[in-house]
Amino acid sequence: MQRYLISTAAALGLAIAASHASADTVLRASHQFPGGQGDVRDEMVQMMARHVAEADVGLTIEVYPGQSLFKAREQWGALARGRLDITSLPLDYASGRHPEFSATLMPGLVRNQAHAQRLNDSEYMEMIKAVIQEGGGRVLSDAWLSGGFASSEQCITSPDTVEGQNLRAAGPAFEEMLEAAGASIASMPSSEVYTAMQTGVLDAANTSSMSFISFRLYEQVECLTEPGDFALWFMYEPILISEQVWQGLNEEQQAALMEAGEAAEEFFAEEAAAIDQEMVDLYEENGVEVVSMSEEDYNAWLEIARETSYKNFAENVPNGQAIIDAALAVE
Repeated sequence: MQRYLISTAAALGLAIAASHASADTVLRASHQFPGGQGDVRDEMVQMMARHVAEADVGLTIEVYPGQSLFKAREQWGALARGRLDITSLPLDYASGRHPEFSATLMPGLVRNQAHAQRLNDSEYMEMIKAVIQEGGGRVLSDAWLSGGFASSEQCITSPDTVEGQNLRAAGPAFEEMLEAAGASIASMPSSEVYTAMQTGVLDAANTSSMSFISFRLYEQVECLTEPGDFALWFMYEPILISEQVWQGLNEEQQAALMEAGEAAEEFFAEEAAAIDQEMVDLYEENGVEVVSMSEEDYNAWLEIARETSYKNFAENVPNGQAIIDAALAVE
């Protein structure tokens, strides 16, 4: 009888231990954006963490904002190798490993938020997501951020206005176009732009409206070019999970993550239109001149892009022309 009681107690202990192990499954989510300061990308990840906790499926998401776990450009490699579980990432940051990702930051390819939503359900995005999964990631939430330009030297509207300016361009496609227009290019994450402008390394930058807000760039610039009706700049910044990590989760946990991702995506879609106006209001309140590109300016930039960014992408990226064509087919 004593032996039976001991073995029963041991079995019960193992069952309790197994239950605790399941409850203690922790996923680490890393991103470069300020935490707890209203950045919509941080809020999306925090929302997912709350949603998963409420689902009670033995899963916890710990959020590490502000590059506190991985540097911005380290995140894709860490995710692909299973060293990082979840990230909110400007996908173009990984275009050095997967050049197809440059199509998610291509000048003029996305015109506005409504157009971005249509692209999410297109053949173009199916092609991009296939590369993401082959590379070791999986999309939990789609997010397209609009953006613009800001300068401490001269308002940026038509192509001739960038000539001679030291400019941070987000991604190779924009770098090619802007360099052709006469800008000098410096490459860095958006989280480093403030210091670069403060120290005179940069005269100007293009980035998302949310980054213009979160990184307080209004303290360093004289003129902001808002997205307006002719948004030259849109960037895909999804929430991704490591495919390796995903495959190690059970069906309940996977379902909870997908539901959390959908909720975060819906939240972002509601917030997206307000972000641009928030940026404009903030910059005007701080004495920064705000301008927009005209349709003539926009078309002049597209002419340069077709001869640089689009052409180089089609010639040098596997399946590049098909990706561009699939995007352009979405009205």
